Amino acid sequence: MIWQLDLILLPLVIICAIAAITVRDLFSATVLLGAFSFLMCMLWAEMGAVDVAFTEAAVGAGVSTAFFIAAVFVTTRRTKD
Repeated sequence: MIWQLDLILLPLVIICAIAAITVRDLFSATVLLGAFSFLMCMLWAEMGAVDVAFTEAAVGAGVSTAFFIAAVFVTTRRTKD
């Protein structure tokens, strides 16, 4: 493992996670969750778990993000914030 890469990825993962749960816009939260999944994919690959990284990239960053974005565009807002 490359510990310098871990020191870069870990704060980015934490920032994305906190930002995703604190942001009020659904589209922004979806994009942040996609970024979180991609960063976790990079962390898994760096740790040597390539099968887990591939699954995280395909399902977490790919399919789930696409479904969330489609759901956000189908829904409408009831109130104006």
